Amino acid sequence: MESTRIDRWLWAVRLTKTRPDAAAACRGGHVRINDKPAKPSTVVVPGDQVRARVGDKVRIVEVVRVIQKRVGAADAATCFIDRTPPPPPDIPIARRDRGAGRPTKRERRVLDRFRTQN
Repeated sequence: MESTRIDRWLWAVRLTKTRPDAAAACRGGHVRINDKPAKPSTVVVPGDQVRARVGDKVRIVEVVRVIQKRVGAADAATCFIDRTPPPPPDIPIARRDRGAGRPTKRERRVLDRFRTQN
């Protein structure tokens, strides 16, 4: 069975831009393998679940294939299954511009209708 370091794998499948970024994420506690904190040297094998905070997003991926060299984006996408849940839908917020004055009768009706729906 093939295995490799988690920092190298994160970089190879293009979840992080550089390998030092992947190592820093591991050292900062932003990477977990099977719900356990991962050091940069932690070994990853096919079947592992990797949870990594990349930027402001949390990515949850399942390792399908282990690679050690960085490959093209199309090949890298075949190395993992993305299990990241979809983001919550944006809920519009009714706001008026500051200094717009009192709402008109029509604007008040729209605001009231919006408030009763949510």
